[in-house]
Amino acid sequence: MHIHALTTHKITTADRDLFAVLDQHLSEFNEGEVLAIASKIVALCQGRTVPLAETAKTALIEAESTYFLPAALSRYAVYLTIKAHVLMPFAGIDESNSDGQYVLWPQAPQAAANAIRGYLRQRFGLHRVGVIITDSRPLPLRWGVTGFTVAHSGFLALYDYRGQSDLFGRPLQMTQANVADALAAAAVLVMGEGNEQTPLARIANAPFVEFQDHDPTPEELAALVTSIEDDLYSPLLSGVNWQRGKG
Repeated sequence: MHIHALTTHKITTADRDLFAVLDQHLSEFNEGEVLAIASKIVALCQGRTVPLAETAKTALIEAESTYFLPAALSRYAVYLTIKAHVLMPFAGIDESNSDGQYVLWPQAPQAAANAIRGYLRQRFGLHRVGVIITDSRPLPLRWGVTGFTVAHSGFLALYDYRGQSDLFGRPLQMTQANVADALAAAAVLVMGEGNEQTPLARIANAPFVEFQDHDPTPEELAALVTSIEDDLYSPLLSGVNWQRGKG
Protein backbone atom coordinates (compact mmCIF):
# COMPACT_ATOMS: atom_id res chain seq x y z
CA MET A 1 0.00 0.00 0.00
CA HIS A 2 1.24 3.49 -0.86
CA ILE A 3 -0.11 6.72 0.65
CA HIS A 4 0.80 10.08 -0.86
CA ALA A 5 -0.27 13.20 1.06
CA LEU A 6 -1.07 16.32 -0.98
CA THR A 7 -0.18 19.85 0.08
CA THR A 8 -2.89 22.49 -0.33
CA HIS A 9 -3.18 26.21 0.32
CA LYS A 10 -4.38 27.17 3.80
CA ILE A 11 -8.04 26.28 3.62
CA THR A 12 -10.20 28.70 5.61
CA THR A 13 -13.78 29.93 5.81
CA ALA A 14 -13.08 31.86 2.59
CA ASP A 15 -13.06 28.51 0.72
CA ARG A 16 -16.65 27.59 -0.02
CA ASP A 17 -16.24 25.20 -2.97
CA LEU A 18 -14.72 21.84 -2.11
CA PHE A 19 -14.57 20.76 -5.73
CA ALA A 20 -12.61 23.90 -6.62
CA VAL A 21 -10.09 22.87 -3.94
CA LEU A 22 -9.87 19.41 -5.49
CA ASP A 23 -9.56 20.89 -8.98
CA GLN A 24 -6.63 22.96 -7.78
CA HIS A 25 -4.70 20.39 -5.78
CA LEU A 26 -5.64 16.95 -7.13
CA SER A 27 -3.91 16.88 -10.50
CA GLU A 28 -4.24 13.14 -11.13
CA PHE A 29 -6.07 10.14 -9.80
CA ASN A 30 -5.89 6.52 -10.92
CA GLU A 31 -8.16 3.53 -11.19
CA GLY A 32 -8.26 1.56 -7.93
CA GLU A 33 -7.20 4.43 -5.67
CA VAL A 34 -8.91 5.79 -2.56
CA LEU A 35 -8.96 9.51 -1.77
CA ALA A 36 -8.66 10.43 1.91
CA ILE A 37 -9.94 13.89 2.73
CA ALA A 38 -9.89 15.53 6.16
CA SER A 39 -13.34 16.20 7.57
CA LYS A 40 -12.23 19.70 8.56
CA ILE A 41 -11.84 20.96 5.00
CA VAL A 42 -15.20 19.45 4.05
CA ALA A 43 -16.77 21.30 6.98
CA LEU A 44 -14.96 24.55 6.19
CA CYS A 45 -16.19 24.48 2.59
CA GLN A 46 -19.72 23.83 3.87
CA GLY A 47 -19.51 26.83 6.19
CA ARG A 48 -19.85 24.61 9.26
CA THR A 49 -18.07 27.07 11.53
CA VAL A 50 -18.93 29.35 14.45
CA PRO A 51 -16.63 32.21 15.57
CA LEU A 52 -15.11 31.53 18.98
CA ALA A 53 -16.50 34.76 20.39
CA GLU A 54 -20.10 34.13 19.33
CA THR A 55 -21.07 31.13 21.44
CA ALA A 56 -19.93 28.89 24.27
CA LYS A 57 -18.34 25.63 23.22
CA THR A 58 -20.46 23.75 25.77
CA ALA A 59 -23.65 24.84 24.00
CA LEU A 60 -22.27 23.69 20.66
CA ILE A 61 -21.24 20.32 22.09
CA GLU A 62 -24.69 19.67 23.54
CA ALA A 63 -26.33 20.78 20.29
CA GLU A 64 -24.09 18.61 18.08
CA SER A 65 -23.92 15.41 20.16
CA THR A 66 -26.44 12.58 20.31
CA TYR A 67 -25.41 11.81 23.88
CA PHE A 68 -22.89 13.47 26.16
CA LEU A 69 -21.28 13.19 29.57
CA PRO A 70 -20.65 16.57 31.25
CA ALA A 71 -17.09 17.81 31.48
CA ALA A 72 -17.34 17.82 35.27
CA LEU A 73 -17.10 14.02 35.20
CA SER A 74 -13.69 14.14 33.50
CA ARG A 75 -10.42 14.79 35.30
CA TYR A 76 -9.38 16.64 32.12
CA ALA A 77 -12.63 18.68 31.83
CA VAL A 78 -13.44 16.91 28.56
CA TYR A 79 -16.94 16.30 27.28
CA LEU A 80 -17.26 12.66 26.21
CA THR A 81 -19.86 12.35 23.47
CA ILE A 82 -21.52 9.99 21.04
CA LYS A 83 -22.23 11.47 17.63
CA ALA A 84 -23.30 9.50 14.56
CA HIS A 85 -22.51 6.24 16.40
CA VAL A 86 -18.95 7.39 17.18
CA LEU A 87 -17.55 7.72 20.71
CA MET A 88 -15.28 10.77 20.88
CA PRO A 89 -14.59 14.01 22.77
CA PHE A 90 -16.43 17.28 22.12
CA ALA A 91 -18.76 15.90 19.39
CA GLY A 92 -15.96 16.39 16.88
CA ILE A 93 -15.84 20.18 17.39
CA ASP A 94 -12.31 21.45 16.79
CA GLU A 95 -10.43 24.72 17.23
CA SER A 96 -7.05 23.77 15.75
CA ASN A 97 -6.08 25.05 12.29
CA SER A 98 -9.35 26.98 12.19
CA ASP A 99 -8.30 30.67 12.40
CA GLY A 100 -10.51 31.70 15.31
CA GLN A 101 -13.45 29.43 14.53
CA TYR A 102 -15.08 26.40 16.03
CA VAL A 103 -15.22 23.87 13.19
CA LEU A 104 -18.11 21.42 13.45
CA TRP A 105 -18.42 18.06 11.75
CA PRO A 106 -19.47 18.18 8.10
CA GLN A 107 -23.16 18.34 7.33
CA ALA A 108 -24.39 15.02 5.86
CA PRO A 109 -20.90 13.51 5.53
CA GLN A 110 -22.17 10.40 3.73
CA ALA A 111 -23.76 12.51 1.00
CA ALA A 112 -20.50 14.47 0.77
CA ALA A 113 -18.44 11.29 0.35
CA ASN A 114 -20.81 10.05 -2.36
CA ALA A 115 -20.59 13.39 -4.18
CA ILE A 116 -16.78 13.37 -4.05
CA ARG A 117 -16.74 9.85 -5.47
CA GLY A 118 -19.02 10.96 -8.31
CA TYR A 119 -16.72 13.92 -8.98
CA LEU A 120 -13.65 11.67 -9.18
CA ARG A 121 -15.35 9.25 -11.54
CA GLN A 122 -16.51 12.00 -13.86
CA ARG A 123 -13.39 14.18 -13.82
CA PHE A 124 -10.88 11.39 -14.34
CA GLY A 125 -13.07 8.94 -16.30
CA LEU A 126 -12.70 6.18 -13.72
CA HIS A 127 -14.88 3.34 -12.42
CA ARG A 128 -13.11 1.82 -9.39
CA VAL A 129 -12.49 4.70 -6.97
CA GLY A 130 -13.03 5.12 -3.25
CA VAL A 131 -13.41 8.04 -0.85
CA ILE A 132 -12.96 8.31 2.90
CA ILE A 133 -13.66 11.42 4.96
CA THR A 134 -11.34 11.20 7.95
CA ASP A 135 -11.08 12.50 11.48
CA SER A 136 -9.13 11.39 14.54
CA ARG A 137 -9.93 10.53 18.14
CA PRO A 138 -8.26 9.01 21.20
CA LEU A 139 -8.85 5.34 21.96
CA PRO A 140 -9.71 4.12 25.46
CA LEU A 141 -6.66 3.14 27.54
CA ARG A 142 -4.27 4.59 24.93
CA TRP A 143 -2.50 7.96 24.71
CA GLY A 144 -2.57 9.69 21.34
CA VAL A 145 -5.15 9.94 18.58
CA THR A 146 -5.86 7.59 15.70
CA GLY A 147 -7.60 8.29 12.42
CA PHE A 148 -11.03 6.88 11.65
CA THR A 149 -13.58 7.16 8.85
CA VAL A 150 -16.47 9.59 9.19
CA ALA A 151 -17.96 8.43 5.88
CA HIS A 152 -16.84 6.29 2.96
CA SER A 153 -17.96 5.60 -0.58
CA GLY A 154 -17.02 3.33 -3.46
CA PHE A 155 -15.96 0.19 -1.59
CA LEU A 156 -17.09 -2.24 1.08
CA ALA A 157 -16.09 -0.87 4.49
CA LEU A 158 -15.95 -4.31 6.13
CA TYR A 159 -13.95 -7.35 5.07
CA ASP A 160 -15.78 -10.37 6.41
CA TYR A 161 -13.67 -13.30 7.65
CA ARG A 162 -16.63 -15.16 9.11
CA GLY A 163 -16.91 -18.65 7.70
CA GLN A 164 -13.24 -18.72 6.68
CA SER A 165 -10.69 -20.86 8.52
CA ASP A 166 -7.71 -19.74 10.53
CA LEU A 167 -4.19 -21.16 10.10
CA PHE A 168 -5.18 -24.37 11.88
CA GLY A 169 -8.53 -24.91 10.20
CA ARG A 170 -10.64 -23.46 12.98
CA PRO A 171 -13.70 -21.61 11.58
CA LEU A 172 -13.72 -17.87 12.25
CA GLN A 173 -17.03 -16.86 13.79
CA MET A 174 -16.85 -13.15 14.63
CA THR A 175 -13.94 -11.49 12.85
CA GLN A 176 -14.64 -8.64 10.46
CA ALA A 177 -11.90 -6.20 9.49
CA ASN A 178 -12.94 -2.55 9.30
CA VAL A 179 -11.15 -1.66 6.08
CA ALA A 180 -12.40 1.93 6.02
CA ASP A 181 -11.12 2.75 9.51
CA ALA A 182 -7.82 0.98 8.85
CA LEU A 183 -7.28 3.10 5.72
CA ALA A 184 -8.18 6.23 7.67
CA ALA A 185 -5.73 5.41 10.46
CA ALA A 186 -2.90 4.99 7.95
CA ALA A 187 -3.87 8.04 5.90
CA VAL A 188 -4.23 10.37 8.89
CA LEU A 189 -0.78 9.32 10.11
CA VAL A 190 0.68 10.40 6.76
CA MET A 191 -1.48 13.55 6.49
CA GLY A 192 -0.51 14.67 10.00
CA GLU A 193 -2.27 16.40 12.87
CA GLY A 194 -0.43 19.74 13.09
CA ASN A 195 0.71 22.34 10.57
CA GLU A 196 1.58 19.92 7.77
CA GLN A 197 -1.07 21.49 5.47
CA THR A 198 -1.77 18.14 3.76
CA PRO A 199 -5.50 17.44 4.22
CA LEU A 200 -5.69 15.15 1.17
CA ALA A 201 -4.06 11.82 0.48
CA ARG A 202 -4.11 9.32 -2.37
CA ILE A 203 -4.09 5.68 -1.27
CA ALA A 204 -2.94 3.15 -3.87
CA ASN A 205 -2.62 -0.65 -3.85
CA ALA A 206 -4.54 -1.03 -0.59
CA PRO A 207 -5.27 -4.65 0.36
CA PHE A 208 -8.76 -5.96 1.14
CA VAL A 209 -10.48 -3.09 -0.71
CA GLU A 210 -13.45 -4.40 -2.70
CA PHE A 211 -14.64 -1.59 -4.96
CA GLN A 212 -18.31 -1.11 -5.80
CA ASP A 213 -20.08 0.59 -8.68
CA HIS A 214 -22.64 2.20 -6.38
CA ASP A 215 -22.84 4.35 -3.28
CA PRO A 216 -23.08 2.42 0.02
CA THR A 217 -26.61 1.13 0.50
CA PRO A 218 -28.61 1.83 3.66
CA GLU A 219 -28.19 -1.84 4.59
CA GLU A 220 -24.40 -1.67 4.20
CA LEU A 221 -24.21 1.49 6.30
CA ALA A 222 -26.43 0.00 8.99
CA ALA A 223 -24.15 -3.04 9.21
CA LEU A 224 -21.25 -0.78 10.24
CA VAL A 225 -22.74 0.35 13.54
CA THR A 226 -24.23 -1.17 16.64
CA SER A 227 -26.31 0.06 19.53
CA ILE A 228 -24.92 0.65 23.00
CA GLU A 229 -26.87 -2.40 24.20
CA ASP A 230 -25.37 -4.70 21.55
CA ASP A 231 -21.84 -3.31 21.66
CA LEU A 232 -19.00 -5.48 22.93
CA TYR A 233 -18.25 -2.74 25.46
CA SER A 234 -21.87 -2.41 26.54
CA PRO A 235 -21.08 -3.03 30.24
CA LEU A 236 -19.00 0.16 30.18
CA LEU A 237 -21.08 2.27 27.81
CA SER A 238 -24.40 1.48 29.46
CA GLY A 239 -23.03 1.90 32.96
CA VAL A 240 -22.94 5.71 32.84
CA ASN A 241 -25.72 8.29 32.81
CA TRP A 242 -25.60 9.67 29.27
CA GLN A 243 -27.45 12.92 28.77
CA ARG A 244 -29.42 13.40 25.56
CA GLY A 245 -28.00 15.96 23.17
CA LYS A 246 -29.78 17.62 20.27
CA GLY A 247 -27.69 16.16 17.47
